[in-house]
Amino acid sequence: MFCKLAVKNVSRSLRDYSVYFITLAFGVCIFYVFNSMDAQYIMDALRSAQSNIVEVLVSLIDILSAFVSVVLGFLILYANDFMIRRRKRELGTYLLLGMEGRKVSGLLILETFFIGLLSLGAGLALGVVLSQFISQLTAGVFRISMPQARFVFSPRAVGKTAAYFGLVFLVVMAFHSFSMSRKKLIDLLQAHRENQDLKLKSVKASLVMFLVGAVLLGTAYAMLLIRGILRVDALFFVMLGLGTAGTLLFFRSLSGFLLKICQSAKGLYYRGLNMFILRQFNARINTTYLSMTVICLMLLLAIGITACSVGLNGTISALTDGTAPYDVTVLFWPNGGKGEPPLEEWLAAGGFDAETELSERLCFASGWGEFQTLSGSGETAVMSVLPQSACQRLLAMQGREPLALESGQYGFLLGPQAELPPEARETALEVDGRALLPGPAVRAAVYTGANPKEWYAVLPDAAMESVHINEWSLVGNYAPGTDQEKAGRRLEEAMRGLVPQEYGLEGDGYGSYWSTKLEMYAQTMGSKIIVLFLGIYLGIVFLLCSAAVLALQQLSQAADHQERYRVLSRLGVEEKMRDRSIYVQVLLAFLLPLGLAVVHAAVGMTAANAAIAEVGRVDSAASSAVTAAFILAVYGAYLLATCWGSRRIVRSADRHG
Repeated sequence: MFCKLAVKNVSRSLRDYSVYFITLAFGVCIFYVFNSMDAQYIMDALRSAQSNIVEVLVSLIDILSAFVSVVLGFLILYANDFMIRRRKRELGTYLLLGMEGRKVSGLLILETFFIGLLSLGAGLALGVVLSQFISQLTAGVFRISMPQARFVFSPRAVGKTAAYFGLVFLVVMAFHSFSMSRKKLIDLLQAHRENQDLKLKSVKASLVMFLVGAVLLGTAYAMLLIRGILRVDALFFVMLGLGTAGTLLFFRSLSGFLLKICQSAKGLYYRGLNMFILRQFNARINTTYLSMTVICLMLLLAIGITACSVGLNGTISALTDGTAPYDVTVLFWPNGGKGEPPLEEWLAAGGFDAETELSERLCFASGWGEFQTLSGSGETAVMSVLPQSACQRLLAMQGREPLALESGQYGFLLGPQAELPPEARETALEVDGRALLPGPAVRAAVYTGANPKEWYAVLPDAAMESVHINEWSLVGNYAPGTDQEKAGRRLEEAMRGLVPQEYGLEGDGYGSYWSTKLEMYAQTMGSKIIVLFLGIYLGIVFLLCSAAVLALQQLSQAADHQERYRVLSRLGVEEKMRDRSIYVQVLLAFLLPLGLAVVHAAVGMTAANAAIAEVGRVDSAASSAVTAAFILAVYGAYLLATCWGSRRIVRSADRHG
């Protein structure tokens, strides 16, 4: 009987507060997904590239997960406190009917256990499914195609998720037991929640409070834009304090002058149910301005962290893509005058057959030349040189337009960050008795891992006879679906014995180098994956908590105000007008903190983008669009669910009234 009552109560709670259960399940899902990152295919590939990025990422996720579990723990405590306050009369009735206080506490503990078990099971199931899509996303971050479908499951993440959330629910159970032990029967039976009288009725005092809050926010904004976001000292915390105080005063002042301002607009105030809506919302602001301040700041963190992580991710991607244009690069410096080295034959002998491993490849020579200039002063120019045919082929492999050279011209190939000396743009050369005038330049990397500041003079192939060849290169791309982890190991094995003994005799200097895109990404894009995934992790958690708290507040208040809507129904107010009043109140509750958070985030992102721009270009439009879509999807879903849930609660009161 006891268990049956607990199951019935859980069923009713999940029906009335489905947002709460969905939030719990989604929280478990996100927790599992990010803690299962070490089981992803790309992580194995990164380990093979001898990168410590996997260990760093897993360690940071472990640390962050402890913080996330605390945040979600407070959310669960807050939600359960709302639900207990909502059920005070029900619990008082149990006591009145003779149920012992310890049994009422046991009932709450059993209900919490059932809810926790259901949410844990549903969340883990959803997390396992979602982690399969994360595998594709992770591979996409590194621009690596997965060789085959691979089921991702992490027993470690399951155990960790169960342990963390089990601990959270144990704390909730203990809280319920302690809370019920302090409740008196009379308090439970008379737990009617009424709108509080406004303590601040002077519109002048409210206006002063609003202006003071605006000044504090303006000061905090100015300090952030002038000082920058990376300078953390005593004034940084003063700036945070000013911003928080200004946000608090903004919401506190609304409870005094919002109603007064609307009352002054008679046409608006007396239209439809606006008078009822404004008084209801005004009373709520008076009691919830503290929570709205916290929600606004959490939304600021969600927006700011997500936007900055996406923006920095794009910046790092652009920088890395410029230095990793090919899947494979092999370089050889003969230095011994032995002629053209048979790179592909050596690699094939070592177990890496470039012809079968690479879908497209190019072997070419480069070097340096000392040329007479046509300045008439007898000066010479020393330049690194690349043949025109190799340059055009390299550009084609990168999907770029060819270098447009006319007869009698030579061009320039600039690395991603290279700056061509002004004198080079004006230097005419004499090569083999033929005059070559400086022509156009194109920006692209010659090979993966190239010096981004390096540049080459691009000469006609016939002019290469005057060039000292000191470097032979092989670049290529894998075919789609290639297991790049295994291919990289074969290349590494082949490179260990690249030069036959008879070619590199003692004292005959030579050198070799190899790199892969996967290795380059592991080395240079570690910050990208850390920033991107940890930013999304935190962004989702803060957004989830903000939206869930708002939803639970509105659902609880809709249930508390059922009698008011029942009175409106008896007075003849149409159902459509009552529904509209619910929607307007929910919209105001959701949009006010979001609106101020967007203003905060716009200032913060301006400062953050200025810091990011020091290392590369920031695509603010892209990061803003991704963040807006993220907010719209999660926050908008909670808003709609809250509107529908509140409407259902109010309509059920009409049916039972």
